[in-house]
Amino acid sequence: MTPEPLVLFEHRTPGLRRRELQAFARALRDEVALGRPFCCLITTDAGLQRMNRDFLGKDYPTDVLSFPSGEPQGPLGDIAISWHRAAAQAAAYGHDTPTELRILLLHGLLHLLGYDHESDRGRMRRAESRWRAHFQLPASLIERARR
Repeated sequence: MTPEPLVLFEHRTPGLRRRELQAFARALRDEVALGRPFCCLITTDAGLQRMNRDFLGKDYPTDVLSFPSGEPQGPLGDIAISWHRAAAQAAAYGHDTPTELRILLLHGLLHLLGYDHESDRGRMRRAESRWRAHFQLPASLIERARR
């Protein structure tokens, strides 16, 4: 049996049905990652800023970070998402925070799978668009950034 994808919550997440996000993570594992597990931490802006500074040398908060394992088999790696950033982006784009968390989780997973929207000539944008439609999610991060 494939290990469960793990979504860890570092603090309270008002209005979020945690089981629904876990179920979405399982669907991502099964359909997008072809059974390879991953771990996701839902944290704060301060937590993402610390990780962004410590691991990438960028001292500012962001919405999602991905840390690929680099291994050809086994777990794909880890994703970290800012709950605060997700809530703000959800309000700005007219949907709820759980939907924004799903958008960010999909985006982070695609990075774990080796996609890089900064250098892959639209390959990640196309994949994200297909999966977003499949999971009935609104505009992706890449699509919003292009506007």
